[in-house]
Amino acid sequence: MAAISSAVVVTLSKAAIKNVDSNLVFAVQSVLILVVSWSVVAWQGKLPDVMQIERKMWLFLVLAGVITCVSSLLSFYALKLGNASRVSPLERLSLVFAIIFAVIFLKEQVNWQIILGGVLMAVGAIIIAVFGYPSE
Repeated sequence: MAAISSAVVVTLSKAAIKNVDSNLVFAVQSVLILVVSWSVVAWQGKLPDVMQIERKMWLFLVLAGVITCVSSLLSFYALKLGNASRVSPLERLSLVFAIIFAVIFLKEQVNWQIILGGVLMAVGAIIIAVFGYPSE
């Protein structure tokens, strides 16, 4: 479901970006993300849990939040410049980097199937982006 909703977001965002600045589109979506996400936390009764988050975890959350914003701004700008069918696969190379970072920083173990899958994702994304359509 996350993959399908992500694909819908890319499609709708590309449609919105045609005549609107990509940073403005991201800003509008960010406000809605803020409202919806905090509404879910409140509805679940988890607001008091904010005070239980450890100081070290706050550092990770702040860094992840800033990097999420930068990543989204870059993705929206790329969508403004290119076709969603070419931009999205390249942006999804984040899956390959996530595997690499999980091994390096989280010390996760990977098997040959994960490595092969990562290589296939990278090759597929590059093929789609480079050879998917004639040059514009």
